[in-house]
Amino acid sequence: AYSAANEHKGQPTLILAKTIKGYGMGDAGQAMNISHQQKKMPVDAIRRFRDQFNIPVSDDKIEEVPYITFEEGSKELEYMRARRMELGGYLPARRQKAEALKVPELSAFDALLKATSEGREVSTTMAFVRILNTLLKDKQIGKHVVPIVPDESRTFGMEGLFRQIGIWNQQGQKYVPEDHDQLMFYKESQTGQVLQEGINEAGAMCDWIAAATSYSTHGIQMIPFYIYYSMFGIQRIGDLCWAAADMRSRGFLLGGTSGRTTLNGEGLQHEDGHSHVFHAVIPNCISYDPTFQYELAVIMQDGLRRMYAEQEDVYYYLTVMNENYEHPEMPAGVEGDIVKGMYQFRKGVENSNAPRVQLLGSGTIFREVIAAADLLKKDWGVESDLWGCPSFTELARDGHDVERWNLLHPTEPQRESHVTKSLKSVRGPVIASTDYVRAFVDQIRPFVP
Repeated sequence: AYSAANEHKGQPTLILAKTIKGYGMGDAGQAMNISHQQKKMPVDAIRRFRDQFNIPVSDDKIEEVPYITFEEGSKELEYMRARRMELGGYLPARRQKAEALKVPELSAFDALLKATSEGREVSTTMAFVRILNTLLKDKQIGKHVVPIVPDESRTFGMEGLFRQIGIWNQQGQKYVPEDHDQLMFYKESQTGQVLQEGINEAGAMCDWIAAATSYSTHGIQMIPFYIYYSMFGIQRIGDLCWAAADMRSRGFLLGGTSGRTTLNGEGLQHEDGHSHVFHAVIPNCISYDPTFQYELAVIMQDGLRRMYAEQEDVYYYLTVMNENYEHPEMPAGVEGDIVKGMYQFRKGVENSNAPRVQLLGSGTIFREVIAAADLLKKDWGVESDLWGCPSFTELARDGHDVERWNLLHPTEPQRESHVTKSLKSVRGPVIASTDYVRAFVDQIRPFVP
């Protein structure tokens, strides 16, 4: 059967294997549900196993259960060694021979660091597409970029990529697309760069993992961007997200139409209030929930640096929205704090005796936090300090790292978390708001002074 399967050419070969649990164990475990728990076999069962498979062990040695191997120089041993060497040897090893990539400086995204023109409203999804286009046009890394979409490219405003770089199809376009008379029609090509997987989140994630690990498997760094409805991400393919982490993948996952206040007309199936909580437990997944385009630009540029210049084995999960609004200019000198997960967006009036409150927020809800600050001042005379928190998860990890360092270095000056340092000298209650379940923001509660 093996020979027939191996020698058949010209078409796929299907092997149907009929197996028996505990085969060869006899009444000690063959075809029994207890096979998994069987720790030892009685001597009689071992003897029958020996006889059935012609194992060269004498009766006087059978109770010792000796280790059996093939003779040196035998065909069997040579075959096994040859197969092992084809696999790279006896010890697993990760190859790190890919060259570092020269990633763009933050200045390449300068347009996103400035305020949008008056009256011009954009979503963070549109900001991501602008960043993606900038990277695709970059002469150093453009050819390494792999955009992946499981379903609706147009939902994310990515249809411009159809004409620009095309959708990859190993056989090229085999049909006339329904939108062929439009400027940005559905263009497939053997040289296309977009991977369009239909409604197949698991398949698209496998594409992403293949590209995200190419630095090791092929010695070539690829930069995959997989964008999908955030409710249909880790909730559907959680095991693959963990597999990506185990395989030390590098790349960007983008949860579009994120949060619980988006796409309400389509019901609860689209309202994601927990993907950030799920991603928070994957230690080498770096997650952010940005509000403004400048936050997204800073975060993605830093991610490119970490993964492709420094070759750090992490991957990013970013949530982006479809809500359109005006974006302010980035406050001066906050780049480092954005990456840490918390920065001061706006400060209340100094030296004011008015009641004061510290307002924190992320994602689309941070805009409601800003509106709340304006309302508090206008209607109640309460001053507010506003803090953008694009990553409560990174803030929590920093806090736990600091706690551990302090525990292991009791005689050294004690360190403070970024949350503690940011809030220790301000006054008033601290209130945090997000579009996600309470467990998401509660991660930083132990570090609020």
